[in-house]
Amino acid sequence: MEINIDKIKFDENGLVPAIVQNAETGKVLTLAYMNADSLQKTLQTNETWFFSRSRQELWNKGETSGNKQQINKISYDCDADSLLVQVIPLGPACHTGQETCFHHDLYTKDEPSLEIIPQVVAKITERRENPIEGSYTNYLFNEGIDKILKKIGEETSEVIIGAKNNDKKEVTSEIADLTYHTLVLMELLDVSINDIKGELKKRHVQKDKKNK
Repeated sequence: MEINIDKIKFDENGLVPAIVQNAETGKVLTLAYMNADSLQKTLQTNETWFFSRSRQELWNKGETSGNKQQINKISYDCDADSLLVQVIPLGPACHTGQETCFHHDLYTKDEPSLEIIPQVVAKITERRENPIEGSYTNYLFNEGIDKILKKIGEETSEVIIGAKNNDKKEVTSEIADLTYHTLVLMELLDVSINDIKGELKKRHVQKDKKNK
């Protein structure tokens, strides 16, 4: 597939920086560089191709390690001189084996991580695949869908009570409990976060079209 890339402003060395981001979690995985050839190969193969400034050659992420990155979306900024490449990673992005090349913190503000939902989902999946004695998550899976649904009903009621009492702290706590039990149910029924995002996106797009 040929896509016109004439809008992209490559620098004097024929390169453009490419920020690679996990399309599912939003985590920034790496910063690399592309030239016109590597960008075209990326578009043609639906895998990330970059230009190595040290070796002066093209390279395909995961060609030897198997940790390829499947393209989900490519955007360019307002000046058209940098790219945002959203991918589905098939393994770690960093050559050290870390999920992201940005695994050293220079400064951290004590706020909830944007990745907490995917982290909770990963933990729930891990518990289902590798049960641990005494794990509450494994208790729910062992008890089955009726127990999980009962907990969801209980937590929903607690959210309602907290809201009626105008108690922000209680509502926050109960919504967190409701979210966790809902994620357990989703794991049991093989419903992914992407399934939910896709449904919300479909509804949002349909609503926008109706309002036009």
